[in-house]
Amino acid sequence: MNDKAIPNDRSTALLTDKYELTMLQAALRDGSANRQVTCEVFGRRLPNERRYGVVAGTERVLRAVEDFRFSANQLAEMDFLDDKTKEYLRHYRFSGQIDGYREGELYFPNSPILTVRGTFGECLVLETVILSIMNADSAVASAASRMVTAADGRPIIEMGSRRTHEYAAVTAARAAYLAGFEATSNLEAGYRYGIPVSGTAAHSWTLAHTNPDGTPNEEAAFRSQIDTLGVETTLLVDTYDITKGVETAVKVGGPQLGGVRIDSGDLGAVTRRVRKQLDDLGNHNTNIVVSSDLDEFAIAGLRGDPVDVYGVGTSVVTGSGAPTAGMVYKVVEVDGIPVAKRSTSKQSVGGAKRALRTYRSSGVAVEEIVYPFDAPAPDTGPLDTREMTIPLMRDGHIVDGLPDLHASREYLDQARKTLPWEGLALSRDEAAVPTRMVGFKK
Repeated sequence: MNDKAIPNDRSTALLTDKYELTMLQAALRDGSANRQVTCEVFGRRLPNERRYGVVAGTERVLRAVEDFRFSANQLAEMDFLDDKTKEYLRHYRFSGQIDGYREGELYFPNSPILTVRGTFGECLVLETVILSIMNADSAVASAASRMVTAADGRPIIEMGSRRTHEYAAVTAARAAYLAGFEATSNLEAGYRYGIPVSGTAAHSWTLAHTNPDGTPNEEAAFRSQIDTLGVETTLLVDTYDITKGVETAVKVGGPQLGGVRIDSGDLGAVTRRVRKQLDDLGNHNTNIVVSSDLDEFAIAGLRGDPVDVYGVGTSVVTGSGAPTAGMVYKVVEVDGIPVAKRSTSKQSVGGAKRALRTYRSSGVAVEEIVYPFDAPAPDTGPLDTREMTIPLMRDGHIVDGLPDLHASREYLDQARKTLPWEGLALSRDEAAVPTRMVGFKK
């Protein structure tokens, strides 16, 4: 499996903003590049007043940090930098520490999702690439997780590649799989991350089969598909008339036909009609797959209808109305002294942090407590606790034994079960689990 952050012929070093490097140049000149700092990734709020977020992209971030190095050709193009800065970047390797929430963990406002420690120079240049990955992947995973809840156990296939950038499609498929989607249509995601791939046929397939006089020949399209892929395939039945399409699909595939897909119309009414038609024709085990601009609300609206599988594209790869998780990367400590942003509406809390979460004996989460990184854990009384902050990188090297994508997917499935029941609601409201700061000076 190829789990590098980006394609093999590119490094991650230029996935940054120019001002990161011009600030570095100034920091090298005045000496501040050598100061020890702590930077923190967190979100001030959850997008669209959602109840929780899903941490995604952690493994990709660690790979990106590990791959963050400049080539001679890249540096030669940076005529806005002086020789001292270019020499620093020529030998750049992150040598610091990263701690944070494991991939697949739930997060809430002000959760210290990542804590990056090192010199100001080496931490400064990582801001953009870390936020690019965490904001995009967590946005997709958070939206996908809500869709998985709405589907109530029915599988969802990710099929949004044509609705986003070609590389974003790959990482979006990964984030959706993490959140509980069963498969993706994207072959690169399957190759790179070991995600199951799935696919049937498009309307173009049916349209390409015509009689000599140019009239449609849907039966020929279905027959050819079954001859090639087997009777367990899924036939797209809404290119022309859906009722006729189902009839033709059953005629060709018989009672063992795997499924029919519907990509248009009032899906609730259509699926009820198609289910009855299939059952009347003896195809009780033929699945109904639906697509057509589905999001978590549309999926929830179909919960009472005879849908077996959902196909989701645009909404999941774009975060379903929240294309970014809104995370920020802020310096919170310099040479061991807490620092904080004070501007109105964007205040931060200074000091390196870690967090624990408390639980009732039933396993339901009660509260997240954020406390100083080097302080002992606060007393939580009779409540059960779990430490959220774990080591991710030590001295620039990824910690051995971190969970892979498949383990993180299983973890998230269990983590959702710790939310209070209202935390799974799709409506806007406050975060399902409150976050409390303990031990910090105001």
